[in-house]
Amino acid sequence: MGTRVTTTTQSKLMPKVVDTILNSNVFATRVLSKASAFIGERMKFPVKYAKNTTGGSFSGFDTFSTAATDNRVNLEFVPKFYKISVSLPLDELSVNATEEKVIDLAKLEVASTAQDMADDIGTLFYSTGAGKDFLGLGAIVDDGTDAGTYGTLSRTTYSTLQSTVTSSSGVLSLAKMSTLYNAAASGSQKPTLGLCTEVVFNLYESLLQPQEQIAKSVPMMKATGNIGKAGTGFIGGTGFTGLFFKGFPILADEKATSGVLFFVNEDFIDWYGLPMAMTQPIKYRSQDIEGNDYSNVEGLGFSWSDWIKPTNSASIVGFIYLGGELISQNPKRHAKLTGITSV
Repeated sequence: MGTRVTTTTQSKLMPKVVDTILNSNVFATRVLSKASAFIGERMKFPVKYAKNTTGGSFSGFDTFSTAATDNRVNLEFVPKFYKISVSLPLDELSVNATEEKVIDLAKLEVASTAQDMADDIGTLFYSTGAGKDFLGLGAIVDDGTDAGTYGTLSRTTYSTLQSTVTSSSGVLSLAKMSTLYNAAASGSQKPTLGLCTEVVFNLYESLLQPQEQIAKSVPMMKATGNIGKAGTGFIGGTGFTGLFFKGFPILADEKATSGVLFFVNEDFIDWYGLPMAMTQPIKYRSQDIEGNDYSNVEGLGFSWSDWIKPTNSASIVGFIYLGGELISQNPKRHAKLTGITSV
């Protein structure tokens, strides 16, 4: 374009930032959007790991057993924390404060960084929870291979804490999916969500008959029952695109573990959030950013330190925190098929 135009025509800065970096974050979005409160120094969940075996038929003066049974133990979890920093120089803020401002720089930077942090959390939610990391599906949906202990308990000693983990031997089939489903289901307790990479999602779609390849919208937030659980359905609203299997959605998540298909029962998995002391809640939603899933989500329970002024530079810095833990009270109700490469 010639200088005749550039010297006589004003530029226009659009009042939106288009995100070209962040990808889908399906599982993290669903669990963080419906958080429960982390209470106390640690959270304990009593679990029953054995039956009372003193029952039996009798007649007449048969002697009954009076032995006491001890068949419960506590799963225990402590909160963990994650942080990310936001830093801005005061000279840039001074320029942004003029009447020519199109987008509020400080507000945008906080919202953008919060989304980057949630993207990090999405990756952790598929991990094994090593070190100081939050627990992820790699630890929760496991048979003791990658996470020998869960909630401070040995999965060898307490085998009912093991999830079903089945090797696909490379091939995905409807028969293998049905076997996996049956292993995690019992009566009314059934998987409510399937999670996998886009590659595995496409492989599953190829197994379906043309009349079955119907993609449906699945809301970003899970439905709630009377006690904050998954309930009997999904709440309304625009969300992710899913294919259904035995009545529940299979969703593609770019954060998912490669070659793995997870079957999760959302009645037994929750994010328990703990606000950081001396901070304020941060709104996740930003009207100034478009082009990612995060723009449609509000109030994920993150905390903001407020701006801090360093003594040795003309700048401000703040920290976004997320505290709590991803907890499943019953890993037995989840399952995964591993090593999927083809159909």
